[in-house]
Amino acid sequence: MKRAMIALLFVAVVARAQQVTPPVPAPPRQPQIPQPVEKTLANGLRVIVVGKHDVPLVSARLMMKTGAERDPAELAGVAQMTASLLTKGTKTRSAEEIARGVEALGATIESDAAFDESWVNVTVMAPNLGKAMEYVADVGVNPSFKNDEVERLRQQLIDALRVSLQQPAALARFVAARVLFAETPYGHNVGGTVESLGRIQRDAIVKFHDQYYRPGNSVLVVAGDVKAEEIFALAEKLFGSWSSGAPVSSPASAAEGGGAPQNRVVVIDMPDAGQAAVVVTRKGLRRNDPLYFQAIVANSVLGGGYSARLNEEIRVKRGLSYGASSQFELRRDVGPFMATTQTKNESAAEVAGIIVDEMNRLTTGELPETELTPRKAVLIGNFGRSLETSAGIADRISFLALHGLSLDEINRYIGGVQAITPPQVREFAGANLGAAAANVVIVGDAKKFLDDLKKRFPSVEVIPVSELNLNVAALRARAQS
Repeated sequence: MKRAMIALLFVAVVARAQQVTPPVPAPPRQPQIPQPVEKTLANGLRVIVVGKHDVPLVSARLMMKTGAERDPAELAGVAQMTASLLTKGTKTRSAEEIARGVEALGATIESDAAFDESWVNVTVMAPNLGKAMEYVADVGVNPSFKNDEVERLRQQLIDALRVSLQQPAALARFVAARVLFAETPYGHNVGGTVESLGRIQRDAIVKFHDQYYRPGNSVLVVAGDVKAEEIFALAEKLFGSWSSGAPVSSPASAAEGGGAPQNRVVVIDMPDAGQAAVVVTRKGLRRNDPLYFQAIVANSVLGGGYSARLNEEIRVKRGLSYGASSQFELRRDVGPFMATTQTKNESAAEVAGIIVDEMNRLTTGELPETELTPRKAVLIGNFGRSLETSAGIADRISFLALHGLSLDEINRYIGGVQAITPPQVREFAGANLGAAAANVVIVGDAKKFLDDLKKRFPSVEVIPVSELNLNVAALRARAQS
């Protein structure tokens, strides 16, 4: 008996040793997503309902189709301040009353802003949806923006930003945005700068809300254990009297222009940095670009997960980082592509070179189906997981609505990913991922990598962190904002 067990164990060990590659992913299964139903109220509010009846839970998002891309030039951060203050008091409820009332319903409520949108989210058990939506309507339409709440939030944001500015990874992203987009709207941090936050007064917040928090500029998405007609009636009751006001014009280009030169290599010298943060960035594409599926598949191969090429080369093969990744930040206008990692200061130049080489290799090198198929499986698996919750469905649907895309795309996602071929990836990468149009940003202790960096990139700008000014494209403190 013992010999038999040893023999079986030996066979198992040998079989495991021979399995040098993971098994081929199984064919994807098409998720069953209910068809969204929608109605537009007389004041222009678009209401979208998606039924999901497996659990008695509902998530709703009131989304305004305006965000930080409309921040005034000197007031970067006003969109996020406006959104963050929504739950801090209305004309009828204090911040504490809102918090206690939402908690009593067993609900969660949050508000925030990104470049192209601002929102209020709520998740609650289905029987309490009506009462929870009363809070959503109140904070979205009737915020009070009390001076004491403005000042409290301002200090919190400044304190948090100062902490981020001491972290190489966060600082590298802030710098990369300025390098890539200069002083156009996408060039600033959504959360602003210490200087711009100090300039934002209550009047600017009230003005931003009055201009952009309009029903014709908004979408209400409700997903979960609900019936469409009941939601339409609830929306009419809570939002029907919301004044439509003046139409909100389409924003000017947020990304183009500004004269931002490409191929900049910028080093922010932070002598106290324990590690270096490396960002390679270039302009990407819009969310509604016809090449969307080529983009996400190409990125999945390059840096979209543990087994993608960047992580394989930088972490697995060389042990230079705990992880390396890349992504397209898809926005209303042309957003950034960013490849990012952290490494020892001494290996920052080597890592920057690896990222550039891998971007270029994707444009011309081989891409076997044995590599492409698992990368598609990662995208499809992540997509499926995102639809497991009502909040995930609301997020997906609201993003399609924000960008004016057909809501049916959610049912075509898997097919769109599966249809991409290796030649399409190479063609896309050649036009949109070549490092010739990329910029390199490194934040770290420059004396430990600068000489090696100049061997690969002869033209390097070095800016001491004490002289850094994130308010301007020049990034120098002597340039006045």
